[in-house]
Amino acid sequence: MVLNYIWIAFFIIAFIFASIGLLMGDTTIFQKIVDSTFDSSKTAFEISLGLTGVLALWLGIMKIGEKAGAVNALARMLSPVFTKLFPDIPKNHPAMGSMFMNIASNMLGLDNAATPTGLKAMAQLQELNPKKDTATNPMIMFLVLNTSGLTIIPTTILAFRASYGAAMPTDVFIPILLSTTIATLAGIVLTLLWQKTSLLQPALLATLGCIMAFVGLLIWGFGWMDKDTMATVTSVGSNLILLSVIVCFILAGLWKRVNVYDAFIEGAKEGFTTAVRIIPYLVAILVAVGVFRASGAMDMVIGGIRRGVEWLGLNSDFVGGLPTAFMKPLSGSGARGMMLEAMKTYGADSFVGRLSCVLQGSTDTTFYILAVYFGSVGVKYTRHAVACGLLADLIGTMAAIAVCYLFF
Repeated sequence: MVLNYIWIAFFIIAFIFASIGLLMGDTTIFQKIVDSTFDSSKTAFEISLGLTGVLALWLGIMKIGEKAGAVNALARMLSPVFTKLFPDIPKNHPAMGSMFMNIASNMLGLDNAATPTGLKAMAQLQELNPKKDTATNPMIMFLVLNTSGLTIIPTTILAFRASYGAAMPTDVFIPILLSTTIATLAGIVLTLLWQKTSLLQPALLATLGCIMAFVGLLIWGFGWMDKDTMATVTSVGSNLILLSVIVCFILAGLWKRVNVYDAFIEGAKEGFTTAVRIIPYLVAILVAVGVFRASGAMDMVIGGIRRGVEWLGLNSDFVGGLPTAFMKPLSGSGARGMMLEAMKTYGADSFVGRLSCVLQGSTDTTFYILAVYFGSVGVKYTRHAVACGLLADLIGTMAAIAVCYLFF
C-alpha cells in the first residue's frame, strides 16, 4: 500500500511543479514530462530485455546447484546465522543458499549475478508464504539487506572515477565501505526491532560483530595497497569468485551424476519467464521517477535544502551531492547519471564529486528492488519493507556525508 501512495505522489507532485513552471513561463515543461514517460517506458523494456540473457544464465547455473545439492549445502552452513535473521524459514531450506549467493554477489559488486539469485530466493520465499499477496517477515528482511546495499568492492564507481580523471580513483573505497556497512547494520537492526525479534542472541550478535571485523580487516588490508594494486586485486578477485561458483556447481553436478545440460536449460527457461513478468513493474516505477525528474521537482527540492542549510549558518558543501542521494532509492541509472554529472560539474576530486561517489555506493535502489523483487512473485502489500528500506537509506546517506567530511 505504501508503494501505491508513493507512486501516486510522484505524478501529483510532478503535475503541481509543472503547473507552477508553466505559470512562470516555461511552455515546454509538459512536453518534457510527456517525453520522459516514453523514454522511461523504453528504458524499462530495454532493462528487462537486457536482463533476459543474464537471468537465463544464472538461473540455469542455480538450477544445477540445486539438483547437485550445492545450494542445500550452503543453506546448512548458514543455518545457525540465518535462522536468527530469518526465524520463520525452516532450517536448511534452499532459500538460505539462494539468499547467501545474492548477498555475496552484491557485496562483490557483481550486479549481473545478484539480480537472478535474488529473484530465485524471492520465489523460494514465496513458496513458504501463506498469503501470496502480502510480504512476509523473511521477505522484508531479505529486501532490506538488498536495499541497504552492502558493497565491499565498488568496481563500477572506481572505474567511473578513473575515466573522469581522478588523481586517485580508489580514494573513495574506504568511505564507501564504512557508509554501506553502517547502512546495512542499521537496516538489520531496524527490521529486527520492527518485527519484534530480540537482538540479544549470541549467534546474532556474533554475526554482526564478524561483519564489522571483516570490514575492518579489509580496510586494513587495502590500506597497504597502492591504487593500481587495489584495482587489480578487486577485479581479479571478483571475477575469480564468480567463475569459481559456476565451475563448483558444474563439478558438483557431475559428482552427483546430474544431467548438467538439461538442468541448466530447465533453469534458463525460468529466467526468460521472469524477465517478461517484471516488465510492468519496471515500467511503473521508472516512468514515475522520470516524470518527477522532468517536472523540475528535484531541482526545487535541492535549492530549498541549500537555502535552509545556509540560513542555519551550516556548511552547505554537501548539498551538491544530494541529487545522487535522492535519486539512488528511485533509480540506479538515474543516480549514476547524477554522480557523473557531479564529477563533470565540480570535478572528480572535488568534495561534491567524491561525496556523490560515496553516496552512490552507500545504499541501493530501494524502490527498484521492491518493484522488481515483489513484482516477480505477485506481492502487492509490502507492509514495513518501504519504511525499513528508506530508513536504512537515510542512515547510510547521513553516514556517507559524515564520513566524507572526515576523510575529505
